[in-house]
Amino acid sequence: MRTPSIIFVAALGIGLAGLLTGDAVTVGAGQPPSDAAPSAPAWTEIKWPFPLDQWGTGRAFQCRAGDCGAEVNLYLRAKLGFCNCTTGVSDDTELDRVGDLELLSGKFEGLSDGRPINVGWMNGRSRPYRVTIPYASPRTALAIAFNDKCDVVVATVVADRGRIPAAERAALDFLNGNLVLRWAEKELGL
Repeated sequence: MRTPSIIFVAALGIGLAGLLTGDAVTVGAGQPPSDAAPSAPAWTEIKWPFPLDQWGTGRAFQCRAGDCGAEVNLYLRAKLGFCNCTTGVSDDTELDRVGDLELLSGKFEGLSDGRPINVGWMNGRSRPYRVTIPYASPRTALAIAFNDKCDVVVATVVADRGRIPAAERAALDFLNGNLVLRWAEKELGL
């Protein structure tokens, strides 16, 4: 009955000896050093560029092309008591209603169906839009909204049309970071 434990101890000893002499083949093979991990996009807070409305000012952030592949602007604010308390932001109709695309223009149309997203403990939806801006060429924007009960946080992301999938990934990573999640807790009174 001692044979399996002797074999285990012998194998463990051989493995440790291999590690100590640098002869281990599979440990850490093909993995970059921990300091070589890709860095997250750098978001810089900028001044809120929109006039004051019933929801007040929000927070604005920019990710430069060198960090996000193209310049991406993200506008963020909370709307307390403005979400469907029963279903949250679960469909495109609710996303259209609570979103902030009106900051850019009253004329916008969905480019595709939205999709469910998660930000921290909250669920919501994301959808790309074509926005017609007066005296400018149409832009592509992404509406993101996520809720905690009856309160909703909305993000409007503006990027080049071809960059929307990458902009959405970068924005969702940013929204799931400590800066935004702590801000959301404070704004939502949690």
